[in-house]
Amino acid sequence: MEIRHISETYHVSPQITAEDVAELAKAGFTTIICNRPDAEVPPMLRADMIGTAAEAAGLDFHVLPITHQSMTPDAIRAQAGIVEAAPGNVLAYCASGTRSTVLWSLDQAMSRKQPVDDILNAAQQAGYDLGGLRQQLEMLSAG
Repeated sequence: MEIRHISETYHVSPQITAEDVAELAKAGFTTIICNRPDAEVPPMLRADMIGTAAEAAGLDFHVLPITHQSMTPDAIRAQAGIVEAAPGNVLAYCASGTRSTVLWSLDQAMSRKQPVDDILNAAQQAGYDLGGLRQQLEMLSAG
């Protein structure tokens, strides 16, 4: 499992397994968000399998599958609401962690939580080059 630090409490990862959940609980995570649609994964990696393991480990589990078509302002706000309500560290996962990072970045810009350069730098430090989103982030940040 490859956990990447995006902010103080928000982390992303490529696809996790049910076996990874206990390790996440031990590492202090309180919430897991699945941003990967079940249609992309084999049965053993589907959200219900991860969710069952999360529940057994005492973690909150949310399913918000994201595709290019479903990455809407409502989905961005839904993800942000889950993160803001979380009692501790959050891990969001998808195929590579990119979608989960993009969601965070778009929320940061829409909500004007930090400057675009800081958003892009946080993503870059985690290994995600979102430079292609600069113009969109700047437009969102400008309101």
